[in-house]
Amino acid sequence: MPSLTHMALVELERAGILKFVISQNVDSLHLRSGIPREKLAELHGNSFRELCPSCGTEYLRDFEVETIGMKETSRRCADTKCGAKLKDTVLDWEDALPPKEMNLAEKHCRTADIVLCLGTSLQITPACNLPLKTIRSGGEIVIVNLQPTPKDKKASLVIHGLVDKVIAGAMHLLNLRIPPYIRIDFVQLSLSHSPKKKTYVKWNLRIASVHGQRAPLPFLKSVEVSFPERPDLKTAFLQKQPFYLKRETLRKRPFKMLLTFNFSDGCGCPCTTIEWPINFQVTKDNLVRDKNEVLPELGDAANMESHSGQHAVLERKVNPRSEVTVYAIVTNIRRYNGPEEANGVLEITPNGNSNLIKRYGEGVNGGQTSQKRPKWT
Repeated sequence: MPSLTHMALVELERAGILKFVISQNVDSLHLRSGIPREKLAELHGNSFRELCPSCGTEYLRDFEVETIGMKETSRRCADTKCGAKLKDTVLDWEDALPPKEMNLAEKHCRTADIVLCLGTSLQITPACNLPLKTIRSGGEIVIVNLQPTPKDKKASLVIHGLVDKVIAGAMHLLNLRIPPYIRIDFVQLSLSHSPKKKTYVKWNLRIASVHGQRAPLPFLKSVEVSFPERPDLKTAFLQKQPFYLKRETLRKRPFKMLLTFNFSDGCGCPCTTIEWPINFQVTKDNLVRDKNEVLPELGDAANMESHSGQHAVLERKVNPRSEVTVYAIVTNIRRYNGPEEANGVLEITPNGNSNLIKRYGEGVNGGQTSQKRPKWT
């Protein structure tokens, strides 16, 4: 879940104040929160991102990739002209930093007026030396971290405190609203069917990830498939991924299928239900909707209604014997109210002749770390 600071950075970028983000974390939270990919350098990779070494296409997943050290994964590039095996993007100890990410980071540090070092010990090279390029170019650095860092003497301002607390206060002074975090996940529904004589039809329902049938759906715990207008059809409880149901029904008798998605722990609501009318006598049309229109509409609806569970069709592909539909579902919403959410010690130390300003509160926790690669924090 992105923190208050993650979402504040998103708003600062939208306001044109924040120009670029350099991250040593591999948790994908900057991308998930809404920072544009072209304005982000992930120096140590991303455990949710795969890369095609042949054509350079990136794939952002909703699950952690199973390998680290830029090894081959179990998936291939989706481009039919390529099809190369994908690789993870998380560095191992002996791996050099990716040149593309590092070059961008250096470029923006050299041209920045000010660099904010948020929640980092500034001890891991070469990333810890990037802020110094700003100073050499006439810029300044500000450090916010609970503990002292080796670069404190180089900073124009050092704040020992919780990053969330400091950033919330800055957003308040700038009169900028911290946007809510709204998570949207995707699911693919596949219905294949074949006639059995002229009266019956066999059909199979598969509920899977848009990243492939073997990819996990981390936000789904189980699926209940019911038929409210057909008491002769038994409700099915699917509890193992990939979720799969096989049935046989009358060919000429349409029915309505209700799919209740039971969300995993940590989602913003327990479940949501999708209604799917089935009529094997009628052929549906293909449908492709613009993600850039659908997803903001879903997010706005969740924000206005103050709960998750909203869903919408993104695309539908229809063949003579099958139908594949992709849904976008709001699975979480988190609001950030302001400085009162982050309690902790706040010690502001301007370098030079200024007086030391201290303010004490409660709390001992520092910034977030990645569970997968804590040694980089």
